[in-house]
Amino acid sequence: MKVALVHDYLHQFGGAERVLKAFTELYPRAPIFTLFYDAERTKGVFADRQIVTSRLQRRRFIRERHHLFPWLMPFHVEQFDLRDFDLVLSDSSSFAKGVITKPGTIHIDYCHTPMRYAWDDSHQYLEGYGLPWFAKRFAPWGLNYLRMWDYEASRRVDHFIANSILVKQRIQKYYRRESTVIYPPVEFPGTVELSSSIDGTERAAELTPKDAKADYFLVVARLEPYKQTELAIETCNELRLPLRIVGIGREFTRLKRLAGRTVSFLGSVSDDELHSLYTNARAVIFPQLEDFGIVPLEAMAHCTPVIAYGAGGALESVVRDTTGIFFRKQTTQSLIEAIKRFETMRFDKDVIRARAATFDKATFQDRIQSYIADVLSHQLTQRYGT
Repeated sequence: MKVALVHDYLHQFGGAERVLKAFTELYPRAPIFTLFYDAERTKGVFADRQIVTSRLQRRRFIRERHHLFPWLMPFHVEQFDLRDFDLVLSDSSSFAKGVITKPGTIHIDYCHTPMRYAWDDSHQYLEGYGLPWFAKRFAPWGLNYLRMWDYEASRRVDHFIANSILVKQRIQKYYRRESTVIYPPVEFPGTVELSSSIDGTERAAELTPKDAKADYFLVVARLEPYKQTELAIETCNELRLPLRIVGIGREFTRLKRLAGRTVSFLGSVSDDELHSLYTNARAVIFPQLEDFGIVPLEAMAHCTPVIAYGAGGALESVVRDTTGIFFRKQTTQSLIEAIKRFETMRFDKDVIRARAATFDKATFQDRIQSYIADVLSHQLTQRYGT
């Protein structure tokens, strides 16, 4: 059986790319079709894979500012030639599901979310994504086209997998399609040695001896408007708490101006550095509304509790008052109250890590393989009978 993998863009290494990496381990010979590819920004993870890019790869201006040209993507994703493949496995939050396959090909889409800026985030996209005035003027017309294309593209998918219950609901709402929930994977670090309990004021026996009493809070996110990183910055400014921020993005300059003396920006870090940062943090702050969000699970895999906005995918991964706490509103005051409550609590590191273990990569891959086997079996039954 010939398999092809399809991914929106390969220009960073985040949660969606970790899903793709898990797929490549299941199908090591499968080529990856993607609109853009940047080996450096994806940390060389896919360097040994066959990668097929769109013609836009050669257009540097568009490649580096693709968020300004979403209406160019449907045409180019439809140009991928997938005639030779029996199974197409796409993972998508925008365009990858829109590839065109032959009648006998099975197309399964692992959906991170329906296209945000075409549907429920369309107004925020117009207001907060730094579009020039001429783009804002014509963007509503372009978004109308994208909504129509996105709905039609969803009809090309034979089977949908949703990465969370929230995304399952969105798929039903916008595409009128059923889906099966399979949560994305979290990769575990090596042995993490901690004391059997963690309180809000001290972390003991950490990975790195010199950081054994590290007292910082941590944010791991792309620096984009919807990530709400400024909320964590403003809160830590007011409380004068140390905050470390991992990530790069278009909001960097603005957020840097907001940051006080206790806030530091670390940019893009290696996996080893990220493991150490997760392990030694008092807590990870997760202020955004996410479809699922892999960061809380990565924190918990390192025995670190999470302070999360109580909506969206965080409600499916974080266990209230056991592996973390929630704040109700995306306001500074609400987050301040949550941090103060966190500092009075204790968390059991074994319980935190055990919760994350239910989302490990091996479990994810087993569920994906089982799902695909069921789909293939069903198709054979339909084609040839019992």
